[in-house]
Amino acid sequence: MVDGTEENTGDTEDAGGDETAKPAPGNGRKGGGNHEPETSESLKVFGEVVKSFRKRAGLTQEELAPQVRYSLPTVASVEQGRRFPPHDFVERAEDVLDAFGTLRGASRHLSRKPGLARWFREWAQLEQEAISLSTYECRLIPGLLQTEAYARTLFMDQLPPLNDEQIETQWAAREERQRLLRERPNTAFSFILEEHLFLRPVGGPEAMREQIGRVLEFAELRNVEIQVMPLDRMHAGLHGPMQLLETPDNRWFSYCEGQESGQFSSVSKVLSTLQMRYARMRSQALSLEDSVSLLERMRGAA
Repeated sequence: MVDGTEENTGDTEDAGGDETAKPAPGNGRKGGGNHEPETSESLKVFGEVVKSFRKRAGLTQEELAPQVRYSLPTVASVEQGRRFPPHDFVERAEDVLDAFGTLRGASRHLSRKPGLARWFREWAQLEQEAISLSTYECRLIPGLLQTEAYARTLFMDQLPPLNDEQIETQWAAREERQRLLRERPNTAFSFILEEHLFLRPVGGPEAMREQIGRVLEFAELRNVEIQVMPLDRMHAGLHGPMQLLETPDNRWFSYCEGQESGQFSSVSKVLSTLQMRYARMRSQALSLEDSVSLLERMRGAA
């Protein structure tokens, strides 16, 4: 269950009798919503360790920030246990503070999914274990593929507005999730992305060139397939974005998101429909090779 509650959405249960479709509470945004991300004891302890080594080195937060190449609010949030420390923050702090490997070792035991609202954490946990993850997106480049510049532009434009700390927390959450693509080489990732996503200059032309380059980098991974759905083609996904996920025990889940709501489902009837649509879309989109060629041309023209 997404948030510990179960609501009737009108979907019928299949013969198993225990599968439900659940609308996500909050506003349905990934990494956001009406629920503030919760801290954890492991993050608090890690923050205290960083603070202790910083004081041992005779540094203030203001002095440490430029040395680890992160902002003062980020350093403060890490020390207060409110932000999951990015990998390069840990590595730089380890060197700057001469921490004897303590920070690097402690970071391996951090448990909270950073910046994720409570209702999204079940999906994020499933992502960690999935053997396949399929995504169709028609609104924005998916979070798993976004560059920092692209993501921060979205965060800066979000309404209601986010403060600096919330933006830092949400980017840390997104960056942490992106590690899945490289750290789970046995997980098959499939993305079908509308061509117009690469035509909207989110963050400006240079940021968009960087974003297209990032997508091309991921397309080189053996476990990642990226297809572009061309503008001039009708297809089976016009109902909206979708995600499909398969677990190691071959259970399937889906997630569909709107502006103010999201629906997480394990209902067989729903899954069957979405799987049929996604399979049809893979045949309707450009091939892997043609998709890469198109993106390379678009990067040159951006």
